[in-house]
Amino acid sequence: MVELHAPQLDTVFHALGDATRRRMLRELAGGERTVGQLAEPFAISLAAASKHIKVLEHAGLIRREVRGRTHLCRLDPGPLATAHDWLAFYERFWTGRLDILERLLREEDARQSPASKGDDS
Repeated sequence: MVELHAPQLDTVFHALGDATRRRMLRELAGGERTVGQLAEPFAISLAAASKHIKVLEHAGLIRREVRGRTHLCRLDPGPLATAHDWLAFYERFWTGRLDILERLLREEDARQSPASKGDDS
């Protein structure tokens, strides 16, 4: 059974609920970036980018290291793994339901098939 760690999952899904933050995470999957590099693709200020980064940090999805005046961010995939595990539980649930539906439809087709063959003669 999936452990729900509700507060952590809530913050992770909140962080992932914004397209800007998801794109920032995608960038960080390629390696560490400065706050300026993360803000660059967007029409947002450094202050706005910093707010997005703080949400990602709060969720534990990134780590920020200060080197002099430079803030370097790097991806921390641990909380993503927790979210993936939570989603995987429901993936198995829906896969099971769809397998049952497929079996029922095949059985229905098999029942209708002999009747159709008799009509063709």
